[in-house]
Amino acid sequence: MPKDLFPAIEPFNTGFLKVSDIHNIYFEEAGNPQGKPVVFIHGGPGGGITPDYRRFFNPSKWRVILFDQRGCGKSEPFAELRENTTWDLVEDIEKIRTHLDIKSWSVFGGSWGSTLALAYGQKHPNSVDSFFLRGIFMLRPKELRWFYQEGASYIFPDEWEKYEEAIPHDERHDFISAYYKRLTSEKKEERSTCAKAWSQWEGSTSKLFQDHDTIDSYGEDQFAEAFARIECHYFYHKGFFESENQLLDNVDRIRHIPAVIIQGRYDVVCPTKTAWELHKKWPEAKFHIIKDAGHSVSEPGITSKLIEYTEKFYDLLKSKKPK
Repeated sequence: MPKDLFPAIEPFNTGFLKVSDIHNIYFEEAGNPQGKPVVFIHGGPGGGITPDYRRFFNPSKWRVILFDQRGCGKSEPFAELRENTTWDLVEDIEKIRTHLDIKSWSVFGGSWGSTLALAYGQKHPNSVDSFFLRGIFMLRPKELRWFYQEGASYIFPDEWEKYEEAIPHDERHDFISAYYKRLTSEKKEERSTCAKAWSQWEGSTSKLFQDHDTIDSYGEDQFAEAFARIECHYFYHKGFFESENQLLDNVDRIRHIPAVIIQGRYDVVCPTKTAWELHKKWPEAKFHIIKDAGHSVSEPGITSKLIEYTEKFYDLLKSKKPK
């Protein structure tokens, strides 16, 4: 039977953690304070958390930690790009774990959240009990080209036209650079126009069946400003990785950790090829292609499979001896 989200719950603890001279990170805890700890890593970069993200975990079993990454959601300062890199975020996750006095935890991440989950796990493997990974994205040039330059544009030409209209013809050979120039501009109107175009391109392609409420939500000023600026900042700088295959090349550091990889067959944002490559390098991880899903975590088949594994891995971890 398909599994639905658990009932809505409120956090039992919220707070801010100062992680640098500039940044204060918002975090919250929900579920069972004595349960198995799991950290939810949201997408984007720059997406922020929502209340529904608490609902992938049985609240009587899991201690669920969620946080807004630098520059987005409730974290401060808003849409800030300084001191905002993959490796800053990796260390933020570790600072939250230490702050909450958690010895080790499971890591749950989809899309950019899967990128950051892999980067965090490879840097701090002793801090990770298990991985829940969805919509795999490793921020390699070929993945960025596919979605932001040429590829997905062939499947959604109507939506692509809106994305390309924000950029002059003579700069369309490199959309990421062209958008980066405008999203970091001092011209507020230009920033706003480009932020909406960038964000709604992703919103319009994220589900197997388009959802206009989702598309509209991606175009809201507050969300779009952080989402587009921070995403483009990361993509322009190639994820701040030392090499384009860094996450794939370092999988051996985490192959001993229980993991599941869940991928929508018709994911246009992060195509299945990337998840397949990770699966081939990490055969020990459980691997599932959802036959009737795109990219979004809210699609029924993806939601159901993730919840199935939060239940399975809870039992697995409960039966293991503590580290």
